[in-house]
Order: sequence, then C-alpha cells, then structure tokens
Amino acid sequence: MNRSDIIQVIGRDYLVHNIENDEFRYPKAFKERNILFSPIQIKGPDNRTYENLDIRFVDDERQVAVLVETKSNFDNDKNAEFQLSAYMIYEHELTGYATIGILANTEDDRIRVWRDKVCDDNRLSEHYKIKSFKEYANLLKPITSNNKEKVTKSTYELNEKLQTYGINAGLRSQFVGTCLLALRNGLKYKGLTTSQIISGIKDILTSKLDKDLNKALKLGVLAQKVLESQDVRYLPSNDFESILNDISVKILPYINDETSLGQDLLNLFFTTFNKYVGKGNKNQAFTPDHIVHFMCKVVGINRNSRVLDPCCGSGAFLVRAMTEAIRDCQTEEERNIVYKEHIYGIEYDEMAFGLSTTNMLIHNDGNTNIKQGSCFEQDKWIEDAQIDRVLMNPPYNADKKTSKKEYAQTWKKDKNGKERKEDPSKGFHFVYHIANVVKKGKLAVLLPMQCAIGTDKEVQKYKEMMLQEHHLNAVFSLPSDIFHPGASANACCMVFDLGIRHKDVKEGTFFGYYKDDGFRKKKNLGRVEKIDPETGDGVWAKIEELWLDTYKKRIAVTGLSAIHKVTYKDEWLCEAYMKTDYSTLTPEEFEKSVRNFAAYCISSRSENYDEEE
Repeated sequence: MNRSDIIQVIGRDYLVHNIENDEFRYPKAFKERNILFSPIQIKGPDNRTYENLDIRFVDDERQVAVLVETKSNFDNDKNAEFQLSAYMIYEHELTGYATIGILANTEDDRIRVWRDKVCDDNRLSEHYKIKSFKEYANLLKPITSNNKEKVTKSTYELNEKLQTYGINAGLRSQFVGTCLLALRNGLKYKGLTTSQIISGIKDILTSKLDKDLNKALKLGVLAQKVLESQDVRYLPSNDFESILNDISVKILPYINDETSLGQDLLNLFFTTFNKYVGKGNKNQAFTPDHIVHFMCKVVGINRNSRVLDPCCGSGAFLVRAMTEAIRDCQTEEERNIVYKEHIYGIEYDEMAFGLSTTNMLIHNDGNTNIKQGSCFEQDKWIEDAQIDRVLMNPPYNADKKTSKKEYAQTWKKDKNGKERKEDPSKGFHFVYHIANVVKKGKLAVLLPMQCAIGTDKEVQKYKEMMLQEHHLNAVFSLPSDIFHPGASANACCMVFDLGIRHKDVKEGTFFGYYKDDGFRKKKNLGRVEKIDPETGDGVWAKIEELWLDTYKKRIAVTGLSAIHKVTYKDEWLCEAYMKTDYSTLTPEEFEKSVRNFAAYCISSRSENYDEEE
C-alpha cells in the first residue's frame, strides 16, 4: 500500500505534518513547544538517529495519535522496529497521547501494529490491514464505559416508565428499539409534538430501509403496528420526550457500536429489555447475550461464516454472530460482505419479526436478511444462502400452526381423546428439519433438558434420526435459571456437526457441566454478572475462557466435563458421565440436589401421564 492510500484509509482530516511530503519532524515540534529534544540513537554501523516520521495522525480532542512508518519491506530492515519505537517515545514525550504505531510495507501491503509501545506484549497481531483513525481511536479510548449493571438498571427503569405511561407490554420492545434506532440516526424531539416526533421517526425508518427488498413489509410492521398504535399516538408529547431523553442519556452513551464493548452493551440492553418485557410470559425464552456469545465461539463464527437463525425472535443470535464476524474483518469491503450476505434469519411472529429487523438495523446491518414466515417453508431460500453455521433456540411448546404441518398431523390424541396442543418433540423437530436442509457446518441449539434425557418416545425418535445424519459433537448443561426473568425452562446447549453420521466418528461426545456462569439473581435486575473484588472486573470472561478451553481441548475434568460415546438411547447430559468431587459437597447442596431430582421426577411423570404407550 502506498503512502497516499494509507492516508486515505486512516483519514486525511487527522493528518498532521510540519515539513514537506506530509512528514513530521519531531525536533521541530519539540522546539515549537519549548521542550528539550533528546534524540534516540539506533546502534549500528552508522550510529544513526531517526527524527522524521513518515505519516502522523492526531486527534487532540480524544488525545490519540497514530504513527505510520513506511518501508518497502520491513523484513529487510533490522532497525525498522527500533525506528518506530523511537517515534512512539517522542510522541509520548511531546503530547502524552495514547498511541498506535504502524510499520507498513509498500511492496506487499503487510503491516505490523503496536499499542503505546513497541514490544511483544503490545503487538496487535490480529491487525492485518490498515484501519480508519476512528477505529484506532476507539481501540485506544473507547467512548463507552464498562458498566453492565448500570445499563441493566437503566433498562429496568425504562421498562417501568413505559408501564407507567401506558405502553402495552407487547409493544415496548419494538417501541424502544425503534426509538433507539431513530436517536442513533439524529432524531430531533425536544419541544416537538407527538405527531411530529412520530413523523421524524418514520422518515428515518424509510431512509434506513431504502435499499431493502422487503421495505413495505418492514415499514408496515415498524410504523403501522407500533408508531401508529393507540398507545403511542396518544402518548403526551412531554411523556414521549421524557422517554426519548432517558434513552438518549442513560442508554446511548454506553452502546456506541464502533467499539467491541459498545456492541456487547447494545446486545445486553436489547436482550435484557426483552426479558423484562417477557417476564410475565413463562414461555418466552430470551437467551442471555453472554450465552449467545459462548455459542458463537463454540461454532467458530468468523468473517467467512454464513449464519442462520431459523427462529430468530428478537435477533439476539443474529446480531451477536454479526458482531463476531465484523470483529474478524480487516477491511470495509469485508465488513460490507458480512452485512449484506452472511447473516440470515426467519421469524414466524410478526411483532418479533419487526423487533429483529430493528435490532439488526440498530447494529448497522445494511441488508437485514430476515424473512417473516415459517422456517419449514423456506428450504430453497436457506439452500441458496449456503449456510454453514446455525444458531437457534426453537419454541419448546410450539402449537400446530407454527410447527411443521406434516409433523403436526401425526400428533396423537391423549387418553381423553383431546387434541394435543403442544409440540411433543419439545422443539427437536425444528432442529431436525433445519439440519437436513443446511447439511454442512455446525449447528448449536438450546433445548430443554427433556430432549437430552430423552425418556419420552417422541423425543427419542428425533434423537435417533439426528444421529443417523449428523454427529453429536457436544452437550453443555447450562444454569437452571438461564432464562430468568422470562421462561422457567431448564435448558442445555447441543452442538452438532452437520452431514457427518454419528456412527462414523470414533471419538466420544464432549459433555460440559457448565452450570455456574458467574451470574446471580438480583432483585429488579434479573441475572447480573458477579464482580471480582480484587480486579473490579466481571467474572464471566474467565469462566467462558475455561469453558471454551476445556471443550476445544476435549478434556475430562472432575466436576466439570466428561467424554463419552453415546447413542440415541443414552442420556445426553454431563451429569450422567462425569466424575464428582465429593470432597467439596456440602449437606445443603446434597439436600438441594435430592429435592431437584424429586421435583423433576414428579413433573416428568405428570407431563407424560396422558400419553399413549
């Protein structure tokens, strides 16, 4: 990459030079500030000192500098890193700014990047391409602050305010998402009437969906079903302004999506808000973002992944997969490909479809490949998308209308002759259908524990059919209250290698007893991440690292994991195969386990009581 291209990508607006050819001479800058300049001498045969940097970019407001030294080939210059190191030292003495240092080849586009200091520990080895100044600035000094509990608390308070103002619970997620999207795109609202605010939001929605093939459908859901609802149309203007101001002041500052942290907090906000809204409906299973992140890591989402969630709901899996894929991108071209071609979703429910569309737009998705309808009627669309990663959390109690028609027709009546109302496979038939359409890659799904235990004949049938076509790679037992405060279902995560028959894999399935994710229930805040008192950081990152490392290395750890070859007849749970460290067992834990087992036996028997043998 030549110098002019580097300047164009990083941004000429930030370019600062004080001599010809856009170069920057440090002795001159030091003299202008009346600072003594002490040149750093590079030891070598010519005993040279380096004082003129090739390209310097600075933002005095953010107090960030990006220094670029170009070489035809830095492999042939043994002093290249020493030279850049000298410039970074000069910059710290001159300004004290946070600094990115870059060695850039002009003959083959390779770069080496360091943060603040040229040393192995500060090398940003994951950076392969030149980025914009804004990206480097956000890397050095993120605009957002890492306060997940504050975002969670603000989310709860916002939900309570919407309830006070009479916004129906079924509208709240979509309403807040639409407002958030509009605010992030410059919505003016102070001193305006409700009708003027609504008109401004509609204009922004129309602009954001300008190139969308399903523009009319999506505008119909986002505008007509939400903004033109009675609850919103008759909202007093001062109440509307108060809601928008809360989102602007208490939410937006923490979810700047130009940083990884900002994306994480945006995902946290959306998932948490949905859970508060859905807490009265025990069938709504909104997957917490940290578990979604873990599942993305398990299946290996990257910039080349083509991802599908066939029951996408609010879009939590889609936006997290998109976030992970974008993090792996090095260029704007790669990012645009991810936005337009790599993320796909299907949602049956109209309001959830609107919510997932809004969620994707908030995360800067430029195409929003989300279809409304049944995932059982989109086989051709899925095949054309060339999916190789599936993330899903299907409905566990689906009715006949939302289930596969051919399958629903086979549902047996109970002993009283009544029609069965809920999916007897507990969501497994969704998984089986999608797996057989996609045929390749990996699939990670959250299913109720009944599917892993498999004592029910209908569930066992689908376990058998899955293993005939696909390999059960892993099963993770997750915390019992994972969906709190929404659904009360006890879930596990199953991972399948699609298109590989289970019998053809010699190694056993990995089972993880991943019940402690470092979160605790907190009144009015749901499940909140614990904080390490010594570091002040959340504990989840280290727990996730342990979970992933144990899984990827496929290590059997007492009390945590096991490796075991299983068939469809076996239990697919770590509890059945791992060794237990009884030295750590307390009487209280033993009593709790016995009670939980007894409760499960009673509930399992009552669930299956009316089924035909």
